[in-house]
Amino acid sequence: MTEQTETTAGTTAGITAGATAGKTALLVDDVEPLEVAPGILRRRLGRTPYASGWLIDFAPGTEWPDVDQHATEERYFVLSGEVIDGGERHGPGTYVVFEPGTSHRPRTETGARMLGFTVLGRP
Repeated sequence: MTEQTETTAGTTAGITAGATAGKTALLVDDVEPLEVAPGILRRRLGRTPYASGWLIDFAPGTEWPDVDQHATEERYFVLSGEVIDGGERHGPGTYVVFEPGTSHRPRTETGARMLGFTVLGRP
């Protein structure tokens, strides 16, 4: 789930006309999804030197293809459905934080949508 590519204002589909220096606004559903694995789509929502954002849609019965290792902090918020992570079930409204050095492999039986952030550095 970690962000790998840089996105800048003016080059990402869905950025609104009101983007200004130091601020990017975009319509999430206008961002082109990338298939991570069958039934799992990721939208990369931008990146700064400090963090990157992403939205992931899981179809019912899918599992992240590999164990996700965290060199830095990662956080996600379950928007809909249910994510099973480390044997725990996280429904809508659940906010999950992983410290650096942790790992996980999320899956779902029902399908899910999660909004996440990877913390890359400190100011």
